[in-house]
Amino acid sequence: MNGLEFAHYTADAAREGRDVVEDVYRRSYRDAIESRRAFSSPETFMQRFDAYTDPARGSGFELVVAYLNGVAVGQTWGWPLTPNTAWWVGLQLNESAEVTEFIEESGARTFALSEVMVDQSHSGRGIAHALHDELLAERTEARATLLVNPDNDRAYSAYRRWGWACVGNLTPTWPDATPTFDVLVKHLEEESL
Repeated sequence: MNGLEFAHYTADAAREGRDVVEDVYRRSYRDAIESRRAFSSPETFMQRFDAYTDPARGSGFELVVAYLNGVAVGQTWGWPLTPNTAWWVGLQLNESAEVTEFIEESGARTFALSEVMVDQSHSGRGIAHALHDELLAERTEARATLLVNPDNDRAYSAYRRWGWACVGNLTPTWPDATPTFDVLVKHLEEESL
């Protein structure tokens, strides 16, 4: 897309730009915010953002913001899963694979892609895909994971086109987190070949 530029931010820099993060969230999730569900409120969303970027979590958080003609129109972020991660709590794998082996993390095995969002007035233009690719392009982890609402047909379809596969489901441990999400995984090593 002409005029689309990306900026990468560490956790510290992301915290400094939290007003931009909240603004993009508000323009991307208007319907969810209007539902008045506690989990979707901007205040609750920003509490999660603050937890993700908390210096006590360690390093590795990365935020990518897409700017179109100088205006932030989308963002995505994630971080590497550490050995003590709560990401996999409650995971139910689709296959009879060994859960313990699947969720064993080192800090370098799995990148958790937590959010991809685009201002509703700019959706359908490929910005989400561009953000996704920009964030994952230089990752050194072997795989990435994300959670998706199984009823979100648009997002689910996009993730499948982008190479993600469902491996199971779980309900996040965040307060008021619903529904049970599908857990998707994408292998990254192949892409760097």
